[in-house]
Amino acid sequence: MIQLEKKQVKVISVIIALVFIGSVVALALTQTGSIASAASSSVVGVVSRDQIMQNHPDITNFQTQMQAAVEEVQKDFEEKSAGMSDQEKQDYYAQCTQRLQQKQQELLEPIVQSINDAIKKVADAKGLAVVIDQAAVVYGGQDITQDVISKLAK
Repeated sequence: MIQLEKKQVKVISVIIALVFIGSVVALALTQTGSIASAASSSVVGVVSRDQIMQNHPDITNFQTQMQAAVEEVQKDFEEKSAGMSDQEKQDYYAQCTQRLQQKQQELLEPIVQSINDAIKKVADAKGLAVVIDQAAVVYGGQDITQDVISKLAK
């Protein structure tokens, strides 16, 4: 039973990591917009969303709240699944995972919005027409990552 609990924790952790990475990738894709407009623009900004996310002032609070949510869901699962069949456990586990994903999205939304707002403000101040995630850039662009981090820290 102890190995099963460790496996559950690992699975939940992996799911959270995948959802987080998927959110960041989705946001990066929405920020890239039209590559054609980037090519025609004379000024292109570049940001590292991962670095900005890691340095966001609210990320520690997010991680703490997510860890508490994972522990709460795990405790709830252990208590309620004790008398369940394997199929019922799988179904309840899926519900628990979905609750964690919703909680993560709820907690990340204001952080992502503040990052988007800071990127827009820095880009406007620097006269940048387009800002693209660094992962999508092979060459060129003005890196504004530190400026965005500084803007968020204020």
